Amino acid sequence: LDLRGIFPPLATPFSPKQEVDYAQLEGNLSRYASIPFRGLVVLGSNGEYPYLAPRERLEVVSSVRRALPRDRLLLAGSGCESTQATIEMTVSMAEAGADVALVVTPCYYRGAMTSAALVHHYTEVGDASPIPVVLYSVPANTGLDLPMEAVITLAQHPNIIGIKDSGGDITRMGLMVHKTRQDDFQVLAGSAGFLLASYAVGASGGVCALANILGAPLCQLDRLCRKGQWEEARDLQHRLIEPNTAVTRRFGVPGLKKAMEWFGYYGGPCRAPLAPLSPAQVEELRNTFSTNGWL
Repeated sequence: LDLRGIFPPLATPFSPKQEVDYAQLEGNLSRYASIPFRGLVVLGSNGEYPYLAPRERLEVVSSVRRALPRDRLLLAGSGCESTQATIEMTVSMAEAGADVALVVTPCYYRGAMTSAALVHHYTEVGDASPIPVVLYSVPANTGLDLPMEAVITLAQHPNIIGIKDSGGDITRMGLMVHKTRQDDFQVLAGSAGFLLASYAVGASGGVCALANILGAPLCQLDRLCRKGQWEEARDLQHRLIEPNTAVTRRFGVPGLKKAMEWFGYYGGPCRAPLAPLSPAQVEELRNTFSTNGWL
């Protein structure tokens, strides 16, 4: 399964009453249809998946699948804290139309999440999953980096086809590409801020929060890197770094959703306890996009 290209990890739209707003989701999807994404990710960190009930998670997958052309891949976040729950959710998401399961590291008992424990967890999920599995390491949210030795071991599993690495350690990503070269395994950059650097060391694509807002420029960056037009790619990458930081580390999902509204998408509220930005934060966010030439 070819994962080369850009995947936006979709924000989950909520109504003012904090119910999943499927009509607004469809509206966003219709706008994304004109952008040459490789596919979409639902229920990643930017989808507020920990705040959704299991039935909501499955309904979001079904809703996106109905609206998505068959040639676009649908990656769905199916990770849960226990191996058993992750397997059950993964099977259900496959039935709902997901092409690939994106499985975040279980982290509540992070002190016990040794390399051996994580290899066992992902091996069980990979064995049981009816669809291919992509590992998901997001240490900013979990406090846990999937160990390199675990990644190298898991890359040999026939049903584990890649990793989304959001840590931003380019040395680690390059080593992953190098050490798994003999396996059918793809490394995806987990953020737009280091997309060019990731491609330079052999990454296949990117799952980038900023693609919810600046999808076309990110697809352009992907295209420039593939053509070896590194100088143009570098200039574009530079203009994406600050906006990306603003909607990820700086202001998170509330910042992402606020910025989406300036570009014609529905952002709307987050689910509590995620709080909206203050007026001063909104001004800072807007200034970040405008000074880089996007607004």
